Amino acid sequence: MTTEVGKLSEKVIALLGLPLQTNQPIFLGDSNIAHMQKRHPADYAQYGKYIPQILNRPDYVGQNPSDGSIEYVKEFKIDDEFVKVAVRLSGGGALYARSLYVLKPNRVKNFIAKGTLKKV
Repeated sequence: MTTEVGKLSEKVIALLGLPLQTNQPIFLGDSNIAHMQKRHPADYAQYGKYIPQILNRPDYVGQNPSDGSIEYVKEFKIDDEFVKVAVRLSGGGALYARSLYVLKPNRVKNFIAKGTLKKV
């Protein structure tokens, strides 16, 4: 089953200079969930339910230079953790949330300092 979990915002498109349409839906399918659970089971168990919130109200966004994925990062103040959801464009042109995991705070601070992650 595939569910819509977010929309690509005009602000994210402008910040990252993406050649994509505003309000393009972001989907999450069973295979994406299985991938997240296999690769980062504890992170998915804790933050999986927040995927729509991370995608619709991120604190930072960036674009991965190696695979072109759009990276949405949300800071969870309670646990002082930064959680990243990577979104990729499929061959058919649809956007899918592909991975979710907690980033080390130092990495996030370095990405922000280098301008790789931009404040939304």
